[in-house]
Amino acid sequence: MKYLLFIVFFISVAGTAQDWSGIRSSYPKAVQSSETITKLDGELKNVTSKNKPVLLAYKGAVLTLKAKFSKKKSDKKEFFKEGVSFIENALKMEPSNIEIRYIRMSVQENSPKFLGYHRNIEEDKEYILKNYADVSSKELKDVIEGFVLKSENFDESEKRAIQ
Repeated sequence: MKYLLFIVFFISVAGTAQDWSGIRSSYPKAVQSSETITKLDGELKNVTSKNKPVLLAYKGAVLTLKAKFSKKKSDKKEFFKEGVSFIENALKMEPSNIEIRYIRMSVQENSPKFLGYHRNIEEDKEYILKNYADVSSKELKDVIEGFVLKSENFDESEKRAIQ
């Protein structure tokens, strides 16, 4: 019985890691594709505040992207507000999580100025630069590096520092 429990646990952890990997790698592509957003939204639909904060942040980011592709103005506003709320709650739960900082910064730097969601760009940028070397996951490092290299908020010397 003990071995059966271990095997079930191992399989569930391995399955979660694969899903996690897919979400992490799909998120940067979602900006350009409503199909990717729909797929990610489906994968994250059951995420609540009881889940890991980083999943909550991804769910929030996907909701803000749904706002971008929505046709109705009321849907745009509602998706964006809800998405921002998820991201900010995730950051309150884990303020030292570099992945959540990257997610928030990516949303803030791509949000229209009139929405007023830009106040933490410098704070998140500094956090990312200071803590990037401590990231143990190669996959996460690659995603953050790709973001930094494309971002207009990092200057050339800062981009070189993370390469």
